[in-house]
Amino acid sequence: MMSDEVSPAEVEDEGLAHQAANAVAAYRGGDREPLARLVRSVTPLLWRTVRAQGADNEQAQDVVQNVWLTLVRDIESIRDPHATLQWLLVTARRAAWRTVRRSRDDQIRTEQDDQITEWLVAPSDEAPDVQVARDERDQALWRHVGALPERCRQLLSLVAMVDRPDYAVVSRTLGMPVGSIGPTRGRCLAKLRLALAADPTWSLQ
Repeated sequence: MMSDEVSPAEVEDEGLAHQAANAVAAYRGGDREPLARLVRSVTPLLWRTVRAQGADNEQAQDVVQNVWLTLVRDIESIRDPHATLQWLLVTARRAAWRTVRRSRDDQIRTEQDDQITEWLVAPSDEAPDVQVARDERDQALWRHVGALPERCRQLLSLVAMVDRPDYAVVSRTLGMPVGSIGPTRGRCLAKLRLALAADPTWSLQ
């Protein structure tokens, strides 16, 4: 036999669902105060939802803010106001998941780019067998570097010469705007990374 008892969470969700529906209707009618109250009531719930997906504080703030902005932008197109709360939660969860995944992918690419750049730097004193392995790897690396467009070759050669390249110097040397150096470096390293990944003689260690 099923229990007729309702959990506090269900009561809260049901109350918020009605509040969300009323807020949407009021907003459409020109009254914005109910929506402002809804933001105060539901934001903590959205925050917990977003953080549960692994988003950090800054990411969570951006996601929650964008969810509310999206609701306001699309509020006239909502067909069922009573589904607003569910839409908010689902949208927040999906946006958080995408943000976290994109952040992790960017971190992986950055680590790989930094690793490749390090390999472009002249090696330090090493044991003979390590040196032989490095030489073989470097031959493959420079072969693929040589196949890159000239601008990429010039840029990678400059940024690999020092630990912390001075972008102002690079800009003057190559005639590139300072703001384009980072993105261009990223694109060049992405091309190099793809070429190395397709080379069976190469492996990122």
